[in-house]
Amino acid sequence: MPRRVVRVTGIVQGVGFRPFVHRLAVRLRLGGSVSNQAANVIIVIEGTQESLEEFLRQLHDHPPSAARIVSIEWESEPERGETSFLIEVSQSSFGDVYIGPDLGVCDDCLRELNDPLDRRYGYPFLNCTNCGPRLTIIQSVPYDRERTTMAKFVMCDDCLAEYHDPGDRRFHAQPTACPKCGPQLKYIGEGTAIEALMAGRILAVKGLGGYHLVCDATNDSAVRKLRERKHRDEKPFAVVVHNLVQVHEFAEVSEVEAKELRSSSRPIVLLKRKPGVLAESVAPGGNPRIGIMLPSTPLHHLLTQSLSPLVMTSGNRSDEPSAFRDDDALSRLADIADGFLIHDRPIHRPTETSNSTIPRRRPRTDSIAVRVS
Repeated sequence: MPRRVVRVTGIVQGVGFRPFVHRLAVRLRLGGSVSNQAANVIIVIEGTQESLEEFLRQLHDHPPSAARIVSIEWESEPERGETSFLIEVSQSSFGDVYIGPDLGVCDDCLRELNDPLDRRYGYPFLNCTNCGPRLTIIQSVPYDRERTTMAKFVMCDDCLAEYHDPGDRRFHAQPTACPKCGPQLKYIGEGTAIEALMAGRILAVKGLGGYHLVCDATNDSAVRKLRERKHRDEKPFAVVVHNLVQVHEFAEVSEVEAKELRSSSRPIVLLKRKPGVLAESVAPGGNPRIGIMLPSTPLHHLLTQSLSPLVMTSGNRSDEPSAFRDDDALSRLADIADGFLIHDRPIHRPTETSNSTIPRRRPRTDSIAVRVS
């Protein structure tokens, strides 16, 4: 029975790669193991020659959707007679690792979010191996929960069972959580967050990669107030809209633009605006285009279910860095925001929402890795 040690490099951590390898190896009746090691995933496989070749074909041709493989190298080893396949503890070593960006909430998680019978119903921090925070929570490598800002949240029995179940899509999903054991939301302000937005107030909302300033995009008074407080005179604001159907109410959307809006990075896409729908102050001066994005997190889905569209702009005054630490946000944004919607999961690496126009010739945002030492 031939045995091989396979080294895979690229964006292969934080994308469900080890669970994918485990399922593939079990299906092909291969023995061995998989683990993260610095910038690589190391796979040891043992089985028939035919199964090994099929494994490498599947690994190359059908990796997880968020993975970006740079190289696959392998070498032979003497057989050991292994028949079971395990996900092993990650191996610490020196080197760099590529971690992809945070991923917009997937359709499976979105169904759970809206299912009153699901235990994660309405939970603003649900995620799985196919979506959720990645880059913004990692503190060191290899990528495992204990080296992320999720380390302080100890999984409950139900989450732990999913985490260890090879048939579950949360199998080895490092940021997984639920209302019993995960991050919690808190609103600081008068009434509720939705009531404040409906009343024309401005909120500072903590997202995956930093704070955003948010208000009702149809309320011209609220948008003008945000411009005055943020010291942003003319530059258009981006708008988050609940779903693609609603996007068509505010802008003209081609099939290519619609596909870009739905991509996993949930970028801001510049579209031709329809007149008389959004507040004029969103894009003043007769600007014919508007930056629109779809909700990127469960929290944004919950907000836009209640009120949409919403202006969503970086949490800062013009020419200042955006706030991502809670104490800094509460201090610097106190005279801009009327309320704060925050949570207790720290942001380790701040990020900004990407912008895109169609057509364009730069690489796709969701295929760009960031190097972390």
